[in-house]
Amino acid sequence: MSRISVRGFAVASATAVTAVGSVVGVASGSVAQNNDAEATATDMTLLADIPAGQQAQVQTASLTQQADAQAIAADASAKKDAEEAARKAAAETAIAKKEAAEKAAKAAEKAAKERAAAAKEASRSQSVGAASFPVQSSYSVAQIQAMARQMVASGQFQCFSNIVDHESSWNYRAVNASSGAYGLFQALPGSKMSSVGADWQTNPATQIKWGLNYMNERYGSPCDAWSFWQANHWY
Repeated sequence: MSRISVRGFAVASATAVTAVGSVVGVASGSVAQNNDAEATATDMTLLADIPAGQQAQVQTASLTQQADAQAIAADASAKKDAEEAARKAAAETAIAKKEAAEKAAKAAEKAAKERAAAAKEASRSQSVGAASFPVQSSYSVAQIQAMARQMVASGQFQCFSNIVDHESSWNYRAVNASSGAYGLFQALPGSKMSSVGADWQTNPATQIKWGLNYMNERYGSPCDAWSFWQANHWY
């Protein structure tokens, strides 16, 4: 420290750091103004005034300062990228939730419409009873099936028809010679059907009402009754 004072060394060191940074900037291709060049020349002169053993320390301090600045810039860039990624992810999540909500709403609306249609169909079927049809001395298969279509829900009619086909072939006066089972549904005994009408022996509409009630109460629906029939060949 013989050539400059401690205070002078501190000033020279700080200036030298700037000088080294300026030299690095020039080496990297940056364009300096005239006053910057003059300052760099002065700083280089001050750096030369520092003992050789301490010049390395000054240069190291300058490089450390630059490295710190680059690290800070890199951290800021990484933070910005992370914030952008978070915003993008949040937007995508919001869109996905909106689409899921709309899909759920449509499914709920569809289910509500189906329930309303089923309730309307059930109400229509219940409102059509045996008394809704004029009494005749005899009925054709087509007439009996037409009655059933008006009394049984459309979605259940085929199952209902399958059971009647197998039990009586739509003959409302069918009698099982061995058991005495009677009518469209081969009720045993046939007098069971009197619970819905005294004319159960001669009125197919009364028999249809009884058979539909039986399937709904015992199995839940004609189609459930048909599933049981297929597995057991009776119901």
